[in-house]
This record gives sequence, C-alpha cells and structure tokens, in this order.
Amino acid sequence: MSFEKGNVHIYTGSGKGKTTAAIGLGIRASGADNKVYMIQFMKGRRYSELDALEQIPNFKFKQCGRDEFVSKENPDQIDINLAREGFEHAKKIILSNKYDMLILDELNVAVDYNLIPKDEVLKLIMEKPEKLELILTGRYAHTEFVKIADVVTEMLEIKHPYQSGIMARKGIDF
Repeated sequence: MSFEKGNVHIYTGSGKGKTTAAIGLGIRASGADNKVYMIQFMKGRRYSELDALEQIPNFKFKQCGRDEFVSKENPDQIDINLAREGFEHAKKIILSNKYDMLILDELNVAVDYNLIPKDEVLKLIMEKPEKLELILTGRYAHTEFVKIADVVTEMLEIKHPYQSGIMARKGIDF
C-alpha cells in the first residue's frame, strides 16, 4: 500500500512532542500496511521508543548521532560526518522506493547547526517521489522548509517539569 500523494510534514517548536508526533504518525501508517523508515539525526542514545518500534515489522529506523550534545558554534567533525552519513542514507532510502513514509527526526536542528546544508534538504524535499510521505522534525525549522511543507505543526512549550527541577523520566522523556 502507498499514498496517492505524499505530503511533507514539519513538527517544530520549543515544546515537547515533535519526535513523538512523528513516530505516532509512523505507527498509524504502519498499521495501514505502509512501510516506514526513520532516521534520527544527532541522536545516539537508546530511547525507549526504539525498543517498541523494533517490534513493528514494517517500521525501520537508524540513528546517526552520538549520545552527546552537539555544539552549535563549534560542532565536532564526527557530528558533521554522522549527520552527512544519515542524509546520504536518507537519499538511498528514497531511491530504493521501498518505503511509503520517511521520518527525518531532528533534521531541522542538523540544518540549523550547519551539519547539513539547507539547499540539499530543499532539493530533497522538492525532488521526493510524489507518493512518499516525508516528515521533518526538530526545533528551528527553516522558513523555506515551512513555506513548501503541506503540514506544519509548532509545538509550543508552556509548562514543563524541567522548569521545576524534575529530570527526564524513562518512558516519558526518553
């Protein structure tokens, strides 16, 4: 099964839930017999959702990052290399024509941090197969991505437990 026309979605903003929303959409798509692939940029930590996703036969994923924060002002070469590797992998996934949905998690941040050139992402969006549903997540979505996307959702942080000193909780925040 595939989509008649694939849309471009963006989940961005300072609030929690961008990756969660993209994964939820991917699970919904996989439940309708669509094949989903997710590439996580700038993430190397083993998040709890990955354990669940491994149990879904038509939902594949790959992480392209380290379990460390990336410096926006001075990223390590390894972070640049991993992001570029992930982006090249995304192109291969698209060319394979095996997947109905591609989630590029934290791609917006990777572009904002200059790990991946904005123009290359624009080209990928503009040249994506017509039936591919493409999802970009992460803060700092570039205005040009927002202009050409079909669906844009901004998560706005109003209140979060971090603000009162509560640390991230397994199963909720990671």
